Amino acid sequence: MRQAILLHLFLGVSAYLTCVSLVTAEDPYVYINWVVEYGEAAPLGVDQRVILVNGQFPGPTVNVVTNDNVIVQVENKLDEPMLITWNGVKQRKMSWQDGVLGTNCPIPAKTNWTYRMQMKDQIGTYNYFLSTLMHRAAGGYGGLNILARSIIPVPYPKPFEEITVLVSDWWKKDHKELQAILDAGKPFPLPDGMLINGKQSTVFDVVPGQTYLFRVSNIGISTSINFRIQGHTMHLVECEGSHTEQEAYESLDLHVGQSSSLLVTINGGNPRDYFMVASTRFTKPILTTTATLHSQGSTRPASAQLPIGPTYHIHWSMKQARTIRWNLTANAARPNPQGSYHYGTIPVTRTVILENSATKIDGKTRYAVNKISYKNPETPLKLADYFNIPDVFTVGSIQDSPPAGPAELGTSVLGTALHDFVEIVFQNTESTVQSWHLDGSDFWTVGFGSGRWNTTLRRRFYNLHDAPTRHTVQVYPYSWSAILVSLDNKGMWNLRSANWARRYLGQELYVRVWNDEKSPYTETDIPPNALLCGLAKP
Repeated sequence: MRQAILLHLFLGVSAYLTCVSLVTAEDPYVYINWVVEYGEAAPLGVDQRVILVNGQFPGPTVNVVTNDNVIVQVENKLDEPMLITWNGVKQRKMSWQDGVLGTNCPIPAKTNWTYRMQMKDQIGTYNYFLSTLMHRAAGGYGGLNILARSIIPVPYPKPFEEITVLVSDWWKKDHKELQAILDAGKPFPLPDGMLINGKQSTVFDVVPGQTYLFRVSNIGISTSINFRIQGHTMHLVECEGSHTEQEAYESLDLHVGQSSSLLVTINGGNPRDYFMVASTRFTKPILTTTATLHSQGSTRPASAQLPIGPTYHIHWSMKQARTIRWNLTANAARPNPQGSYHYGTIPVTRTVILENSATKIDGKTRYAVNKISYKNPETPLKLADYFNIPDVFTVGSIQDSPPAGPAELGTSVLGTALHDFVEIVFQNTESTVQSWHLDGSDFWTVGFGSGRWNTTLRRRFYNLHDAPTRHTVQVYPYSWSAILVSLDNKGMWNLRSANWARRYLGQELYVRVWNDEKSPYTETDIPPNALLCGLAKP
């Protein structure tokens, strides 16, 4: 096996270098060096350990342009292995760079590793974070914005300035304490507070009369939020790479892992300050945090009377979700209109129904999908697939619909063919909002409904005309959400709960998108610097 792996690795590196020359020769390069380490901060007024990126909490915002090649050298100064994932970046033909345990060996403590990615055919508002263990609860996250190329118009006037806004739930407990709670099978605690850009007192300087683009992400790990700006209307222009119809909102729900871009014109006249408000949804109690928009020349503080937001109101949120629609005449990363892709007319090759559940395995709380609670093997699935290592995973180890019987531990891999057009229904039989994220592809969020899904609901509830594409979709309590996804990106892709405690305890699976053709036009080969671990270690 050792000799076979070394030979395979040599041939793979040669193919990888050929592929890189084919794909990236004419596109600009962006070089980033990061140090990930522990530091001290007091986000909720209590000193605690946080994870810094280049000494910052949150980490630096990354602004790149469509098709840029982004080279990120990461030095891991933590006391345990870690990975960074790039939430919403499709990693076209490059699942090797995805930064999750199914595709990558973690970067060992006190070492470094380099990600080599291309922002291929994407625009939009995204983010990055540590994907290992419960590191995400300590920070190590930041904004990632992919700007349109100068030759590609955007469907709104150029804003005066763009502002990245990261809203997160937060705990006073150390991330290792939170992990120990989960390992012991105890309930995950409610957050102690909410943060905007790592603080409860962030200030953004603005100019009255000017229009700003606020790139807002719910970077939290457990809590849906409602976002609003005192005395202002917000126009939604983009969500996770989709240009949207520019609906006006007084407030907008963002579920765990979701991002949106909002145009806001700051009130003119006699300048004053305003509060930006984020509050939790579907929680008791409701947690609220604010940031201040400080208007140039203002001597008047923001009014203490905050704009009222929805609290539980599930039906209100579901109705709002249906108002977010694709802008059919606008382009995205390419010059052709988004509406030229008539997704609603494409025959569905397969329907998959995924049901989340809470369960007990060996006396401890776990979470499962179609009765399989995911357990990471020591060998990443992508390496096992590439080197043909047996007994790591089995394609088709998760069923296409929820089976009967008790839940069990397993390594769930859904097998699909390259270019399959798949309907996935997320069925939620629990009392909490779920949030699901798919790496490697975006998808059309075609339907939301209450109760249990059945085929007759397609005609009544599906939007087959102008549903937006996203990479993260919410599923309301005792409800369902349906997506359509074109699996045109070969690789091994993580489909996971964005609610991180649930993901840590098994609510995830992998989607293997495959064909038998070995070609740099469908997938790059193993990168020269690939870390090897588990059974793939020579």
